[in-house]
Amino acid sequence: MSKTKVIILCGGKGTRLREETEFRPKPMIEIGGRPILWHIMKIYAFYGFTDFVLCIGYKGEVIKNYFMNYEAMNSDFTIRLGRPNQIDFHSSHLEKDWSITIADTGEDTMTGARIRRIEKYIDTDEFMLTYGDGVANIDINKLIEFHRSNKKLGTVTGVRPPLPFGKIIHKDGQVKKFSEKPKSTEDYINGGFFVFNRDFFKYLSSDSMCVLEREPLEKLSKEGNLSMNFHSGFWHCMDTYQDYLLLNNLWKKGEAYWKVWE
Repeated sequence: MSKTKVIILCGGKGTRLREETEFRPKPMIEIGGRPILWHIMKIYAFYGFTDFVLCIGYKGEVIKNYFMNYEAMNSDFTIRLGRPNQIDFHSSHLEKDWSITIADTGEDTMTGARIRRIEKYIDTDEFMLTYGDGVANIDINKLIEFHRSNKKLGTVTGVRPPLPFGKIIHKDGQVKKFSEKPKSTEDYINGGFFVFNRDFFKYLSSDSMCVLEREPLEKLSKEGNLSMNFHSGFWHCMDTYQDYLLLNNLWKKGEAYWKVWE
C-alpha cells in the first residue's frame, strides 16, 4: 500500500443542501446507504491509497462517530455486558486496512486554511487532496503519474460539468488562470482530485479566511506551476438536492460509474 496521504475536505456547511445538511455535514449525505465520503475513500482505496486525513468542521462529530463505530456497524459481534472491552467481531469488512486521521480544522475555516492546519500529518514529499462531495471514475494511479511527469508543484483534475461552475483557463495542459466565474458548460472546471508537492504548504495560511481556490491556486497558476489532468469520464458532485436524487438513482439502477471497486 502507498504511504501517500489523501486529504479530504469535509468541513463545509453545504447550505444549498439544507434539506440534508441541517443535521449532518455534506460528506455524510448517503448514496445507496453509504456516505458520499465513503464512496470517495473507496475510489482511492481501489488504487491502493488507504491513508486518509479528514479535515472536519461543521458537525464534525457525525464523521467522528461514524468511524468510531465503524467496526460494530459493519460486522456481526458478540458483546459481554459489564465487560465493555470484551467484544468479539465475527466478520470483517473490506476497509480493514484503512488508516484515518480525523482533524478538527474549525467550523468556519476556509479550504486553504483547513489544509494548512493539517500539515503536521503529512510526512511525504507529495500528497493528494479532494473535496468531500464529488465522485468520479478517475484512475488515481494515472493521475499520480501525470503529476510526476509534468514536474509541477500542483495538479488539478479538470472536468466538464453537468452544470456551470468556475472554469479553468488552460493551454497545452498547463493552467494559465484559475477562475471562479463561469461562461459555459463547455469549459473545464475544478473537479478536485488534486496532487501537490509538499512545498505547496508555503502558499497556504492557517488564517481561517485562506481560500484554496483563490490566492493559493491563482498564484500557482500565474507562476506556471499548476498542471491540469483532463478527465473526460464520469464526474459529479453532491451540490443540490437534485444531485442527491441523481446519484442515488444511478446507484439503484446499477449505473454508479464511479464504483470502480467490486
